[in-house]
Amino acid sequence: MLWLSSALPGHCHDLTAARAHWIIRICEPQGVPILADRAYIGAGAWVTTPARRPAGGELTLTQQTVNRALSRARAPS
Repeated sequence: MLWLSSALPGHCHDLTAARAHWIIRICEPQGVPILADRAYIGAGAWVTTPARRPAGGELTLTQQTVNRALSRARAPS
């Protein structure tokens, strides 16, 4: 799914724009999954974001693999 909407000021954060245009509230009840980048961490359970590296630690091999798969799904070549 591709979302098109009116423009917001350039300084507007991606998550703020998504909330302003109700993207998450519209997609969730329709069952449309949202695959997002790290800017959307905390956007809600319906938004899938990459795992964050723990402070002073590293991601597990599984987390790295899932992050790679999410990245490929978000931006297919």
